[in-house]
Amino acid sequence: MSETRPWSRYADPAAGEQWAGRGTTRVSPADITPVGASRPPNGGLDHELVTELRAIVADRLAQRLQQTPVSDPGARRELARTLLGEVLATRAYARAHAGLTTWSVEEEIEIGEAVMAALFGLGRLQPLVDDPDIENIEANGCDDVWLSYFDGRHERGPAIASSDDELIALVQHLGARTGSGERTFTTAHPSIHLRLDDGSRLAAIGWTTPRPQLVIRRHRIRDIDLSDLVRLGTLDDGLEALLRAALRAGKNIVCTGLQNAGKTTLIRALANEFPPLERFATIEREYELHLHDLPERHPRLVAMEAREGSAETDAEGRRRGEVTLSQLVIDALRLNVRRIIVGEVRGPEVLPMLEAMSTGDGSLCTLHARSAHHAFDRLVTLCLSAGVGMTDTFAYRLAAGAVDFVVHLAMTDDPVGPAGSVRRRRYVSEVVEIDGIGELGRPVMTTVYGPGHDGRAVPRHRPACLPDLVRAGFDPAFLEAAGSWSGPAARHARQDGSVPW
Repeated sequence: MSETRPWSRYADPAAGEQWAGRGTTRVSPADITPVGASRPPNGGLDHELVTELRAIVADRLAQRLQQTPVSDPGARRELARTLLGEVLATRAYARAHAGLTTWSVEEEIEIGEAVMAALFGLGRLQPLVDDPDIENIEANGCDDVWLSYFDGRHERGPAIASSDDELIALVQHLGARTGSGERTFTTAHPSIHLRLDDGSRLAAIGWTTPRPQLVIRRHRIRDIDLSDLVRLGTLDDGLEALLRAALRAGKNIVCTGLQNAGKTTLIRALANEFPPLERFATIEREYELHLHDLPERHPRLVAMEAREGSAETDAEGRRRGEVTLSQLVIDALRLNVRRIIVGEVRGPEVLPMLEAMSTGDGSLCTLHARSAHHAFDRLVTLCLSAGVGMTDTFAYRLAAGAVDFVVHLAMTDDPVGPAGSVRRRRYVSEVVEIDGIGELGRPVMTTVYGPGHDGRAVPRHRPACLPDLVRAGFDPAFLEAAGSWSGPAARHARQDGSVPW
């Protein structure tokens, strides 16, 4: 039977030979007792069986690793596959010996995949994260799950754990194995933020809510540039030309918008317009931009990620081992980089970021804000709340001297057809230029692009830095087509209406 069942030969035969003879594992009665059916009475995968098999394989794996430590993650995974194949073959034999219905090939593969996902992946979350159409996963407890799709649909999803306690244990397990140092999820630290292996961002809260809350935000498009955003309908031809010229002219840009508006995707597209051999740094709480995963585009990139630190605190009350965004910005200034990208500014890191923008050129960051004008007030509010005794006058002066453009993204869900289906649109609605401080101590702001009849940005006024943009290759004729969203790609996007990110 072991020669015909798929999971008894799941591992690479060479890997099986590699681990053969390196210690023996005693077979427990549970290994040969056909406990549990392949599917529960109401159909679907038997998750109790998966949990049971995971425990058996995990125990065997721990014993093998104690005898022969293995540091390579791929080798550990292959060892686990070999052990899982042995357990499944033994269990299948026991079922046949007891006269029970044997697993089909499809059932055995499904069980094996679920066990591997529980050992090395996200457990019952794994199929949802693997679905390319799912954009966000939201869970209010283990069984109240909602899925948001790229086209704006919202649907209920399957349970992601058998109990809330099991969901908390899953998050704790993910926090313990994160690549940027262990992140705790306990009653003392009831919130956690993680970067998953595929680049998705996980946030969870427990104990301070009636049931544990979990959200996974996925980034479906990584390798993208401004031309792609024109094709997707986010920009028109004129905006593409203006933003590309602004980058070449070394203008500092703040990208704003509400959650899910596409700020990270726009920053990624802007960064992909940098010269290939330019040295710059990305600074993030959890890696989301993933520009360091594109070495052919950015061979000299310095990617930096903050570290949460341990539960212990030092004499000043800070977590031991903690590395903040503010520290990373300061460190980046010593690394001979031309530009700095801060994935999201939402705290005291605003001060070193603005200082970096003031002394450098062409830096980028994102900021949550309702509009481009509101974004500037939010920057000042963050400066005042940084705890350094700054006045609002100085904060406005600092921000106005650092930021050249604010680019605001909007997102709308337009109803289409019956049953509440919608068409999601993401697009730039405003581009505002900051040109120093006016007579009353407030920044001089010029709306270069403003919302048109459909909300998309259309030309409004010429920026004060237009000569700089022209020298960088911008054609001022793009600013003459006021009142309409122009360009063949824009017309196609209006007709098609689909925005796949």
